[in-house]
Amino acid sequence: MTTPSPMPDQNGHVADAVAGNWVDHYAPAFSRPYLRLSRADRPIGTWLLLLPCWMALMLAMLHDGRASLHDLWIFIGCAIGAFVMRGAGCTWNDITDREIDAKVERTRSRPIPSGQITVKGALAWLVLQALIGLCVLLTFNLNAILLGVISLVPVAIYPFAKRFTWWPQMFLGIAFNWGALLAWTAHTGHLELPAVILYLAGIAWTLFYDTIYAHQDTEDDALIGVKSTARLFAENSGKWLFGFLVLTVLLMAFAVVQATIDQSPFALLVALGGPWAMGLHLHWQLRQLDTNDMPLLLRLFRSNRDAGLIPLLFFACALFL
Repeated sequence: MTTPSPMPDQNGHVADAVAGNWVDHYAPAFSRPYLRLSRADRPIGTWLLLLPCWMALMLAMLHDGRASLHDLWIFIGCAIGAFVMRGAGCTWNDITDREIDAKVERTRSRPIPSGQITVKGALAWLVLQALIGLCVLLTFNLNAILLGVISLVPVAIYPFAKRFTWWPQMFLGIAFNWGALLAWTAHTGHLELPAVILYLAGIAWTLFYDTIYAHQDTEDDALIGVKSTARLFAENSGKWLFGFLVLTVLLMAFAVVQATIDQSPFALLVALGGPWAMGLHLHWQLRQLDTNDMPLLLRLFRSNRDAGLIPLLFFACALFL
């Protein structure tokens, strides 16, 4: 399809922003382009970055049977970190993708291709967000800090993945679920097998939801030569998504077993309900899937916030058993 030259609407709204979002209605006018650059008007990404952190923290507390006020700070610190580091990652992504975004209908209204922010301004905003994230990270133990620093490698690589592999969603999963490793280590002081298994489950989940998301852009991506699992799987996407669903549930269940094997059997049973209930939600998404219905694809993608909250509820209940 032919894409017109990138032109923002008169208010600078981004095409796929949440209707009635707080940025467009309540944020000071000078801050709106920067908040849009950070996707603050599209909070689903922050949730998807944060939920693996909270899952890992809950499992870590189940694993050793203790919780403290410091865990409350880890809980809050992960939320702050997810917000600013998701913003920093999106800023970096939009800097590197500005020419591609200008050619795609859904993304050409973003702040850089639409001219609301210069590249220099975006770089300054990136640094500010990263510094806030660093301040949070430095409140954790040394091993967690080291993991946080290492996480910058997949974050830096991800925006380029769509240029050299059909699996950029895998790279997103590697970057987006790193918080599972970090939050577990922030609680226990060291990395253990349950956190690694949960991390792998998160990657499978990311392949599920981001393939759905990528189906919005398959036509434009094909024209400009951008790769994605949505283009790779094409009409077979449903079968692949089912495979990612099963892998997510099995790996998360294995992580739960590894984390709670020495605890109350009732806690184990309740915690195991989390991945299975999450799997039911993912199956519901799969049954609704129509890769030609763009509004539906976006709704299904956003519904993964609820999918990720489900196991958290089960893990929280298991803490009291």
